[in-house]
Amino acid sequence: MSLTSRFRRFAGHRSAAFSRGPAVESVGAALGALALFAVVARLDYLPHPGYHLLAVPAGAVLFPLRRRFPGTALLALAALTGALPCLGPVTAAAAYSVTRRTVRTRRRTRLLGATGLLSVVAATATAPWLGPGSIPYGVALGLVLAVTAVIVPGLVGTVYGQQSRLVRALRERGDAAERARRLVDSEARVQERSRIAAEMHDMVGHRLSLVSLHAGGLELALEKADPELREEAVLVRRTTGDAMRELRQALGVLGPLGRDTGPDALTDATGTRAGIEALVAESRDGGIAVQLAWQGADLADRPQRVRRAVHRVVREALTNVHRYAATAHVTVRVVHDAETVRVTVRNGAPPAPSVAAGDVGTGRGLAGLRERVELLGGEFDATALPSGGFEVAAVVPAEPGEIVAGERPGAAPAAPAPGADARDDSVQRARRTAEALTLVFGLAGLGVLMVLGIGFVFVGHPRGVPSPPQPPYVGMPFQDLAKQGVADFPAIRAAATGHEPPRPAGTVGCIYPLGDAHGARPGGFPVTRYCFDAAHRLIAIDRFTVPSVRDAAPWETPR
Repeated sequence: MSLTSRFRRFAGHRSAAFSRGPAVESVGAALGALALFAVVARLDYLPHPGYHLLAVPAGAVLFPLRRRFPGTALLALAALTGALPCLGPVTAAAAYSVTRRTVRTRRRTRLLGATGLLSVVAATATAPWLGPGSIPYGVALGLVLAVTAVIVPGLVGTVYGQQSRLVRALRERGDAAERARRLVDSEARVQERSRIAAEMHDMVGHRLSLVSLHAGGLELALEKADPELREEAVLVRRTTGDAMRELRQALGVLGPLGRDTGPDALTDATGTRAGIEALVAESRDGGIAVQLAWQGADLADRPQRVRRAVHRVVREALTNVHRYAATAHVTVRVVHDAETVRVTVRNGAPPAPSVAAGDVGTGRGLAGLRERVELLGGEFDATALPSGGFEVAAVVPAEPGEIVAGERPGAAPAAPAPGADARDDSVQRARRTAEALTLVFGLAGLGVLMVLGIGFVFVGHPRGVPSPPQPPYVGMPFQDLAKQGVADFPAIRAAATGHEPPRPAGTVGCIYPLGDAHGARPGGFPVTRYCFDAAHRLIAIDRFTVPSVRDAAPWETPR
């Protein structure tokens, strides 16, 4: 398979991939964010799940902008991810893509550092409202997101980018080596043909020159001695001269493609405006009504191959007009712009058939023109017009590229090895499939790490510090007081009987908790009484002291 056909097929694959790539990538990143949201919400790690869900479309909108504004898009996604961790997969995919396409090492390092720091700052700043709830745990969450959503995918993207650039450089070097080898082979063939042409010219041309010289001497010697034999000598000399000219023309075909030999040798005026005007003038002198229309700059600064091709197209077309339509009107148009040189030679229908109109010709002249133009990467067309005329049109690149011998545009490419195309396609498909699977599984692994990191941060942070119990107050319901563990203690009630103050009016019941009895002192201990009304509301809190009873020592006990 030729390099041109491979490049065209590769360009077709790439253009098709780029046409649908951004949409597929955006959808995949959004699905990853939704999956992380579902898992984290299921585990109850999100204080405000609505904000996280609304952030997914924002991330899907920012993600495609990484191609046009890589640094800005990545920083914006990192800031959103610090505040709303569910955007972690989107940021991870963006970090991978941006670092893979970033060539300069210093810029890539600064971008990763700034992105990771921004995610930590955003998580810390929003922790009291959208995050775990405190600054230290916000810092911890930001560090987790910076590592899993920025640093790790950024390093993976860096490795893949360097690998792709290295493979591309190796392929370019291989292609350059292949082109160099072909150019060397082509140059060797051209030099060999030139050597053969030189040897034939030296040997055969020298012999023919001797024959022509002897025939001339014989012609002079027989001028008076034998006029009839002199005519034979003249015939031999003329035939020898014709043979010499034909030999030079034949050897010109064996010469290098870069120059012309024989009577059509390249000059400084060949293919320029002056040269084309000279061809037109010669045709006018031959009785052809020719009009030249030149548009654009002269071709003096263009390569020799371009000027020679333009000259050959005009000359061959005018030669055909001389042969087949000598009485027709001819228009020669040359349009020269920055990229191409367009040559058009059009003749109308002749009023009367030309003398040589019956001679159809071999068509080798037009075939040679087509080959010459296509060798330069141009286009050639020669067609009969509906009006009865004929048109020859050629489009020649103004700056043609290098032409490798044996392979020209428009020619059938070299036959590849059996099954080579299928193998190349299968290798490309396998490589793309492996890369896609690697990205999918890598993103899934990062998602698991994000879930674990977010879980550790949220689980380690207390969900709320229990507030101290509210002290009893007048009007407090009995249920609230009971929730604090305040209950009636019979022993305290018995000790307070006969020593307590009068109960307030409206009291339906009192309780004597044990809590305050631990403050006993010699001679008495404090007692707290809570009295409630019919609505089970606290109406009085009374504190009083009950005298204590101390047992006598054994030796003081009377017998």
